[in-house]
Amino acid sequence: MGSELVKPDHLDRKAVVYVRQSTPHQVITNQESLKLQYALSQRARELGWHEADIDVIDSDLGQSGAGAAHRKGFKDLVARVTLGEVGLILSMDVTRLARNCSDWYPLLDVCGHRHCLIADRDGVYDPGTPNGRLLLGLKGTISELELHTIRSRMTTGRMAKAERGDLVVQLPAGLVRDPSGVVTKDPNLEVQGRLSLLFETFLKVRTAAQAMRAFVGRGLALPRLDRHGDLRWQPATVSAVTAILKNPAYAGAFVYGRTWQKPSKIPGERPQKSPRRGTDWRTVVREKYPAYIDWETFEKIQAMLRDNRAEYQHIKSRGIPRDGAALLHGITYCGECGHKMAVRYKGGSQYVCNHLKIQRGAPECQNLRAAPIDAQVAAAFLEAVAPAEIDALSKARKTHLQSERALRHAEEQQVERLRYQAALAERQFNRADPDNRLVTGELERRWEAALSELRRAEEALAQRTMHKSNEPLGVPHDLRAKVIALGNRLPALWGNPATRRDHRKALLRCLIEKVVMRRCARDKAEVRIVWRGGATTELVVTLPVNAVAALPRHKEMIERICALARDGAYDDEIARILTQEGHHSPWEADKVLPITVRRIRLKHRLKVRHRTRWSAVADHLSVTQLAQRLRIPVKWIYVQLKRGSILTTREASGRFLFPDNTNALQAIRSLRNHRIAQIDLREDHREK
Repeated sequence: MGSELVKPDHLDRKAVVYVRQSTPHQVITNQESLKLQYALSQRARELGWHEADIDVIDSDLGQSGAGAAHRKGFKDLVARVTLGEVGLILSMDVTRLARNCSDWYPLLDVCGHRHCLIADRDGVYDPGTPNGRLLLGLKGTISELELHTIRSRMTTGRMAKAERGDLVVQLPAGLVRDPSGVVTKDPNLEVQGRLSLLFETFLKVRTAAQAMRAFVGRGLALPRLDRHGDLRWQPATVSAVTAILKNPAYAGAFVYGRTWQKPSKIPGERPQKSPRRGTDWRTVVREKYPAYIDWETFEKIQAMLRDNRAEYQHIKSRGIPRDGAALLHGITYCGECGHKMAVRYKGGSQYVCNHLKIQRGAPECQNLRAAPIDAQVAAAFLEAVAPAEIDALSKARKTHLQSERALRHAEEQQVERLRYQAALAERQFNRADPDNRLVTGELERRWEAALSELRRAEEALAQRTMHKSNEPLGVPHDLRAKVIALGNRLPALWGNPATRRDHRKALLRCLIEKVVMRRCARDKAEVRIVWRGGATTELVVTLPVNAVAALPRHKEMIERICALARDGAYDDEIARILTQEGHHSPWEADKVLPITVRRIRLKHRLKVRHRTRWSAVADHLSVTQLAQRLRIPVKWIYVQLKRGSILTTREASGRFLFPDNTNALQAIRSLRNHRIAQIDLREDHREK
């Protein structure tokens, strides 16, 4: 059946049948619709076109009509119409050509300009006439509206299923869906054990990087799913560990809307997925899946992961303990403005509140020397944990041994899996035809690779088993008694130079939530320790200043020094008296140094009578006294002592003592006159 709109000019050109279905699933299942679209070639023959002049464009099968950016067939069709090669476009309906008016109307404009007809199952239309363009425009608008209606209907149904937790989504490794749709744990015990071990290890080491190192150090792989959904054992990486720790499915929760489409800044590129915060997830249905950890533990892990990020000014996290000199970095807050304080190491460790300076260009709120504050907070921490030291040691030892056993069990499971894979490769090789070398060669290579991997795993397990004996859990009674007898060891361990600074910081954070500090005077700071649980401790810390004049009581201290010096007191006696009266030197928080007294005394031109450094010892002479007795230089005596030419008694304080007798003095004179090379004045005073 022809049409009056078809002219000889149209028949001289090609007739193009455009075939499209929206998804690959429709291509496979909706075969009847596909057949009807290909049957449009018969419609073109009825309109007068020869078989050789009919082309079919079906390169867009499985592509959505919402846009033309990824439809090569549609672009090719528009190009051919523009070149004047096409006289008729046939499609089941306009929805096959475009469901977007921004693609549909340019096609109508080109067809109208090149006198190309458009036909569907309802009729033939000429876009160059007002009536044809009106009808095609209405069909295109209805087609675009249908797209939004379909999307809205599908979105509503999907959200309804998501709110019930019944929406079928891809499950992570360790969870499987049976034929009835019920989600269960993976029946592979190694997968279950490996995932549980990862969560336990992270809760112990507290960082994803440390958990990854623990698995890599043991040669333990992680279960992961490939793009086809098949289980694969892959080496542990930080990204893989973090992905498992952040997945709420392992806590038994169905979550929908964990990501959102972030528009691309480059035209033509698809939008990228960006993760949402946990509080912004669209749907959360708990207790929907079998759980590896409970929801409280999952939230604790997320908080730890957030804290491990060092973006202090953006997310106000604590950050992981690092090996810096400042003991309280990451947990200090300004008592003036309430913002988190940073650490500055230039010119000595300091806690600096520079938030307002960064945000508004204002001056620094305050900066405080770190050393005295760290010392006071550490003392408060040691005092708080001293009663629980024995129980903490027992619990830590028990936890450590349990972790070691869990890691060893995971290694044994991995060896068992590798043995199965090697046996499977052997069976596959034995079942193959020996004459088919194309198959047996590959199977032999797989068998050898499986055996090599098994051998390495068995050797590593045997080596670790050899070096680690079975130890009892907890602290044995004899060791516990020794620890109790030794008393409070934690302060000694804290002060041990071998203890790493990041370990001290990690211990500190076990009890301390944050530390708020504010300078209340030039040499004083108010420090408030907020403990876990909400309890607080108030401290007043004395801070160092850069000069005596910066001390609050400097005038009183100077007058007191001058008065005591006029009374004939020595510098060390004056320093001791001022310390007892509550004074301190600029760089000392709790005492007055003799050098401070001496500088102030000399500045005011006050002199005191000479006093020897050490008290006199009966029948012995000091270096100065010996030099005066023999009238020899003091420097010469020290040179001989350094060379070893004179061997004599030396006290723990560092003072050298010489016997005050004729033989010793005569020996020193002989050494001075080069008559002898060495003398020994210790005990028996032998001469050499």
